[in-house]
Amino acid sequence: MQQLNVGIVGFGLRAGLYRHVENTTGARVSIVCDTSEKGRADAATRLPDAVVTESLDELIASRPDAVLVLTPDNQHASVGIATLRAGIPTFCEKPLDVTLDATDALLTTAYETGTRLYVGHNMRHMPVIRQMREVIEAGTIGEVKAVWCRHFVGHGGDYYFKDWHAERANSTSLLLQKGAHDIDVVHWLAGGYTRTVSAIGDLAVYGQVTDRRDNSDQRMFDWFSLDNWPPLEQKGLNPIVDVEDISMMQMRLDNGVLASYQQCHFTPDYWRNYTVIGTAGRIENLGDGPGEEIHVWTKRSEGRAEPDQVITIADGEGGHGGADPKLIAEFLRFAVEGGLTDTSPVAAREAVAAGVIATQSLRGDGSALRVPELPAEVVAYFDAGQPARDAAGSRG
Repeated sequence: MQQLNVGIVGFGLRAGLYRHVENTTGARVSIVCDTSEKGRADAATRLPDAVVTESLDELIASRPDAVLVLTPDNQHASVGIATLRAGIPTFCEKPLDVTLDATDALLTTAYETGTRLYVGHNMRHMPVIRQMREVIEAGTIGEVKAVWCRHFVGHGGDYYFKDWHAERANSTSLLLQKGAHDIDVVHWLAGGYTRTVSAIGDLAVYGQVTDRRDNSDQRMFDWFSLDNWPPLEQKGLNPIVDVEDISMMQMRLDNGVLASYQQCHFTPDYWRNYTVIGTAGRIENLGDGPGEEIHVWTKRSEGRAEPDQVITIADGEGGHGGADPKLIAEFLRFAVEGGLTDTSPVAAREAVAAGVIATQSLRGDGSALRVPELPAEVVAYFDAGQPARDAAGSRG
């Protein structure tokens, strides 16, 4: 790989991705932009050789070879549009943004400028997801007909209700912000995208907690503790809490697959459970981390039966079971070479779209609503790996 100078915009909770850039041969973080004093101080401490600035214009003017957009979610599109227009290959953390209009504007900008856009859906590199997908693609359970996901977000009170995530103005909903990962995985395992969705939900627990403070002077790691339990005894919640802490959505995909997603932020345990049912069997993960198991049933039984196959979930070095370093490695390769990637801007947009429309249903009467589609030419461009234009301006 050629020498790559990489910029970072937003040095907050996902700033740890800088390590994987620095650990890549021939790549380094050359400049960091953050509008907060804490973010700039953290960047200066961890990356003493990098330029640290509060000006996005200064970062763009430095002409990095690639950029990671790791800002709060409601700034993803505005920053990404600026870096794309400047011709800088752009990594955008998930979700692409918190509104459908902003998300579609980001994809449209990438399409119109021809600048490479990559999305940080690291779960597509997580061993549990890749191993389940391998079983599906092998035809072991036949044709997929249903996907169910239950997400027990046991750390929800610490992760999402003590900072900007707790406000609709910043995140739209946790069904979108947190659920974008899982919706994308549901789509990937099912081989389709949601076209109609309905949802229900509530702020059932954390709205009752009256101990509040402005935590902008801290990061999640400053307050996180397993001793913050039970949920109603949490301390220091964000001054505004108006997102739901329990949500459920049902999806009908464009290929006929039926899917559901349930998310709860006040469970004692923290993990996800996917069940995929096909015409010849089903699979289910029991735990989602290294050493835990994926169970496969392919024979009929009387009552509950032991699985016909047990797959141990693999491990890897780096965050999320080795997914984070693979995510950064794929982005840096893509920034230089282009081509197809395991993550997909179209799929990421479809996850946002499903989450946004599900939130509208949830905050309405729970009716099924239609998820709008992207223009066919935009889909074709990204599905082809964002091919470069030729000298005449057409896409080759």
